[in-house]
Amino acid sequence: MLAPTSGSVWIAGQDTKTLDPIQLRRCIGYVIQEFGLLPHWTIEQNVALVPRLLGWPADKQRSRARELLEQVGLKSDALGSRLPHQLSGGQRQRVAVARALAAEPLLLLFDEPFGALDPVTRHEMQQQFIQLRNRYNLASVFVTHDLVEALSIATRIAVLDRGNLEAVATPDEFFDVTTPVARAFLDTLPLDIWERRRTSIPPALDPEHRADR
Repeated sequence: MLAPTSGSVWIAGQDTKTLDPIQLRRCIGYVIQEFGLLPHWTIEQNVALVPRLLGWPADKQRSRARELLEQVGLKSDALGSRLPHQLSGGQRQRVAVARALAAEPLLLLFDEPFGALDPVTRHEMQQQFIQLRNRYNLASVFVTHDLVEALSIATRIAVLDRGNLEAVATPDEFFDVTTPVARAFLDTLPLDIWERRRTSIPPALDPEHRADR
């Protein structure tokens, strides 16, 4: 955790500078690209990591872990006692998502979590992320270099360039952003996305259908 050099970061109405760093870390659910699971712990133990650190009773830890494994599409009876290396990459990523949710965090931080997955599993995980975010009504920060992914799952997209916030826009507004890095990302979009967007615009608002053109 790095302290801001200027300005402030607020979570749930509290300035993070006023919070104990250890407690702050434990109220944020993290999901990273390489999963970060402890290889010598079972899947159930990995999910219950933060509740264990917070001193939850053992039966509550186990109940929460099993509940979340089911919610991310993994059978706790069949997989809970396995070790991470016995699961596929997609399954391990689901475990990482369950672990991030285990201690009822105030914020979810996803750092390119699905980049190493195959396209089918990646799409499934993106849809599951949306469902879980909506179910728990949690604020989330999702880091990605894939604009298609950002357009698919974000409510707002922020573009950072060398530490500077270049643009912030909703997915629909993002197509009209004119800042350099944002435009460079837009130039990478497949043509079919532009076509689907153009055909979804009412003719009266579509520049190609304007009477004066």
